[in-house]
Amino acid sequence: MRDLAQGIEAYTRKYVEETHGAIDGRYLPEAMAKIVPVLLRAREEGRSIFFFGNGGSASTASHFVVDLGKATIRGDGKRFRCVALVDNVESLTAWANDAEYGVVFSEQLKNLAGPGDVAFAISGSGNSPNILKAVETARAMKLATIGLSGLGGGRLKDAVDISVVVPSNSMQHTEDAHLLICHLLTAYFRDEAPAPGRG
Repeated sequence: MRDLAQGIEAYTRKYVEETHGAIDGRYLPEAMAKIVPVLLRAREEGRSIFFFGNGGSASTASHFVVDLGKATIRGDGKRFRCVALVDNVESLTAWANDAEYGVVFSEQLKNLAGPGDVAFAISGSGNSPNILKAVETARAMKLATIGLSGLGGGRLKDAVDISVVVPSNSMQHTEDAHLLICHLLTAYFRDEAPAPGRG
């Protein structure tokens, strides 16, 4: 039992150290400096921000919408208009069943988005076909595009206006960092960003 406890402790310390390595460095403040103005503009102009991803990234997309849409409210000032395209199960399954899974996000964007809105793509590998298709559609529709990835960035890295690539080859540490970015942006807009104008 003691050997098991020691093994768990060693593994835990190693995992935490590796996660720290994935979130340390200049890339995070540089990413913040690029993303914050885009989201501030979207809030000020009443634009919509669309979040999407698969698997764990879908969970992060939903989580981000809750945090950004609720935790950043300041008095009766302007709010973020954000939508998780992963949350509409009916639309997701209809497009996947009637067309193909590769268009489940792009087709929703065609219904909901307009020029000046923001597409926020989350993909650990950066190579998910439905994410890349949605980004392609978003750019054609003149949306600003932001992509979070890891594992070298994949094709998403060069497909978006703002690319944030977590410096890790671990999907778990990449997803850890994506959630940290979600919380970092939320905390910034709650605590530090200029107060929004009245809606």
